[in-house]
Amino acid sequence: MPKAETRSLLIIGGAEDKVGRVTVLRRFVRLAGGRRARICVIPTASSVPDEVVEVYSTVFSRLGCAEVSAVNPRTRVESSSEDLVRQVDEATGVFLSGGNQLKLSQLIVGTPLGEALLRAHDRGAVVAGTSAGASIMSQFMISMGDEGVTPRQRSSQLTAGLGLLPGVIIDQHFDQRARYGRLLSLVAGSPSLLGMGIDEDTAAEITDGEQLTVVGSGAVFVVDARRATTDAHEARRDAPLLVSGAVVHTLPFGATFDLRTATLTDFVEKYADLAVAAGRDRHDTAAAAAALRH
Repeated sequence: MPKAETRSLLIIGGAEDKVGRVTVLRRFVRLAGGRRARICVIPTASSVPDEVVEVYSTVFSRLGCAEVSAVNPRTRVESSSEDLVRQVDEATGVFLSGGNQLKLSQLIVGTPLGEALLRAHDRGAVVAGTSAGASIMSQFMISMGDEGVTPRQRSSQLTAGLGLLPGVIIDQHFDQRARYGRLLSLVAGSPSLLGMGIDEDTAAEITDGEQLTVVGSGAVFVVDARRATTDAHEARRDAPLLVSGAVVHTLPFGATFDLRTATLTDFVEKYADLAVAAGRDRHDTAAAAAALRH
């Protein structure tokens, strides 16, 4: 029987380097086929979609990709467009930008375009997302929530995601926006799910839904609460939650992790670029666009 295609996701914590070593985006282009890549950018989550397309088209072109297109449905009805679906079906790499993940859920999940993204992943095209585009990868997506270190009852909300990575809740800008508490509160209430927090300029590369490899200048935080003790079922609204016995993994560049068993499988020391952009996505995109024009 023919060998099945490797299925790859590149889940980025936001504010990835676009003007320096571009370590994370370089990895995306390589996974998409390098000079033979056909990349489709979906800027739908952003409030400045034209600038997003300009920035990523420029970066991907500089990395050797000659074919970059944009798919930007403005309504849920447009996500049924045969032309937009065809572009995704023909892509070797799909990139979902940052912005508002609830907008992605409302406009794409459960539509023909959303189904095309699932097909792309199944046939071996790499699907990448940054910030909001990272959150939408999971089956249950964080759509809003308070920031801070302490987990609190009902401090966050889950919404339907694309389901490209089942069994995991993804959060982004993790260290930079102190999102430990909201991720812990969600896995306390749903302990069958792993929590994954991804720092800026950092990506979790997921192969075949099982192997996680970290790329970039920060770390990926994984919390396993399957054996933890918690009072999430009875705590009052906004109360600090008891979460005792959760297992926490902090994985820097070079770490490989098995999501099925929630165990570290390898670590090779890397020397990543330590400069991490700290601005919000809109400002990050605008700054990158200005820098890339020079």
